[in-house]
Amino acid sequence: MSDISLKKIYSGKVRDLYEIDDKRMLMVASDRLSAFDVILDDPIPGKGEILTQISNFWFQKLNHIMPNHFTGDSVDDVLPPQEAEVLAKRAVVAKKLTPVKVEAIVRGYLAGSGWKDYRQTGTVCGISLPEGMQEAQQLPEVIFTPSTKAAVGDHDENISFEQCSRIIGRDLAEEVRAKAIELYTEAAAYAQTRGIIICDTKFEFGLDENGTLTLMDEVLTPDSSRFWPADQYRVGTNPPSFDKQFVRDWLEQSGWNKQAPAPKVPAEVIRKTVEKYQEALDLLTGKS
Repeated sequence: MSDISLKKIYSGKVRDLYEIDDKRMLMVASDRLSAFDVILDDPIPGKGEILTQISNFWFQKLNHIMPNHFTGDSVDDVLPPQEAEVLAKRAVVAKKLTPVKVEAIVRGYLAGSGWKDYRQTGTVCGISLPEGMQEAQQLPEVIFTPSTKAAVGDHDENISFEQCSRIIGRDLAEEVRAKAIELYTEAAAYAQTRGIIICDTKFEFGLDENGTLTLMDEVLTPDSSRFWPADQYRVGTNPPSFDKQFVRDWLEQSGWNKQAPAPKVPAEVIRKTVEKYQEALDLLTGKS
């Protein structure tokens, strides 16, 4: 995305940020795919546009729970017409916020690193769970399992709620936990009516100039969440996924050591991943 007249201020695993003024920035979702904290060489065509539309859908649907990073401006308000046209579906004008220094992960089912943790310790991020649970089983209640925010190229690490409180302060940690669980619970109930189980998800929060907790970045996309097709869900097996888990599963089976560089992803896996992302958007929004 080098052909933007605004000054680039940050390039993340997936998103690039550009300066508009001291209160606003342009957030552009690229087609890059990050798996196991490594950016893959092969982009997923159209991914940035699809994910932005899924996020925008959720930001609007959940805005009664808490404020979000939208300013109310459109891409047309801040870019020349030809740039705005190219970026219309993958960029948003966002408030500049001070990021909260933890990843807010919420789990409704036992899968992924949570399942590995449970098998070894009977807990997930220090939270005790009943004995004898199976992979992909719904948890007795939704749990908040924060992790550290790693720099690009480093791995996020799961932490306990106590560690989270030490990093960001007790009051803020409790607010983040409560809001993250509320957002997930409402979204998961809606997604279930559209044939999607949201196994787990990651939220990013920031503070505005008044210290108000604000939802930012991306929300409930197949990149930040594990989406399962409800009609293929069986307790005891990891259901086929709607999301980048499809690429992750291929990478896991490839024998890759999860250090950069990642292996080249076959065109067929990329094509199926795009189809999965598009299917998630169509199901959630009811449009195709």
